[in-house]
Amino acid sequence: MKNIIHIAIDGGEANVESRVGSNVYAFEILLGLYRLLEKRDDIKVTVLMASKKISDMPVTRENWTYKSFGPKKFWTQWALPIHLFKNQTEYDVFFTPGHYAPRISAVPYVSSVMDTAYLEFPDQFKKSDTLKLTKWTKYSVKNAKKVIAISKYTKNEVVKNYHKPEEDIVIAYPAINTTKLRIKAKDVDDFFKKQKITEPYILFVGTLQPRKNLVILIEAFEIFSRMKAGRELKRKNQHLRNQIKVKLILAGKIGWLADDILKKIASSPLKTKIVTTGFVTESEKQILYKFASASCLVGTHEGFGIPPLESLNFGTPPIVSNTTSLPEVVEDAGFLVDPNSAQDIANKIWEVYSMPTRDKGLFRKRARVQVKKFSWDKSAEIIFNTLIEVAQKDK
Repeated sequence: MKNIIHIAIDGGEANVESRVGSNVYAFEILLGLYRLLEKRDDIKVTVLMASKKISDMPVTRENWTYKSFGPKKFWTQWALPIHLFKNQTEYDVFFTPGHYAPRISAVPYVSSVMDTAYLEFPDQFKKSDTLKLTKWTKYSVKNAKKVIAISKYTKNEVVKNYHKPEEDIVIAYPAINTTKLRIKAKDVDDFFKKQKITEPYILFVGTLQPRKNLVILIEAFEIFSRMKAGRELKRKNQHLRNQIKVKLILAGKIGWLADDILKKIASSPLKTKIVTTGFVTESEKQILYKFASASCLVGTHEGFGIPPLESLNFGTPPIVSNTTSLPEVVEDAGFLVDPNSAQDIANKIWEVYSMPTRDKGLFRKRARVQVKKFSWDKSAEIIFNTLIEVAQKDK
């Protein structure tokens, strides 16, 4: 009889309708594990959740099942540890693709860390979120047999802040779906009409929240616009907003503590050139990337940074902060800036906007190479090997 290894996975982060950030990571890793284990009869996976699985979660099969149980309130700290305790002889290892593991777990586990911005910039988070992230992540990391980090930068931060040995932290990068949807020209036109986008534009994709540094990005856009107007139009009596033929598109839902961002937009002399789209669908996001002159992610802290990778996939130059994880995401295919300098960001936007055709071709070659370095299947395999290592060690 085969010795079957039984893996339990917290499916809560993945089992949601509108996925962003950590939800996407959890879902794609689940899919990657599902594909990897398709023909394995020596591995069994049980996905644990507080709610019934939604329709696009992996389909149940012989070696992949689901268990839903409550109560939902305090599920991670109450219902889940009780379940693990009752089934500790059944499970060999438990994996959570998020920050939170049970405070007490009868099953050896592997936890994950997406980023540690809440430690460096606590004022940019709601107090309740900061408290939860700080305390829960601390003991999740401390008691984990291994920790999954989504970048070298995040790994270094976990070592520095939680004193976890380097050898116990494994990097499993996020990736993107490189498939480009077939979108009808009419759908593109309809979307641009709906958003009143009739001119070239600079693009930001993400939640509108303080650590995305959007106040400084808007200031950079204003400086860039004056630079462009000064170079292209010498007429002194025309109002600035009538000269500018470029827009700034902020594509994403309004997040927490966004008041300063909204005030900055409202008070900007270029407020008619700044478009906030709200949440965008995958097809709408692809339209925006495809036709953008450049994308910008100039935040103060990123655990990884999916938008620059998505931008590279569409051959659109990403302008990113020269800090945290972003340099390792884009390498030589990105354009680095000081996130604290609106002037530096504006200069880089101008450099990209006015890039010669030959340089654009060279950039697109670098972009294609960089995108291929990241793969959900590769990361799922890294996590799977880590889970097996922990399971066999504790058997």
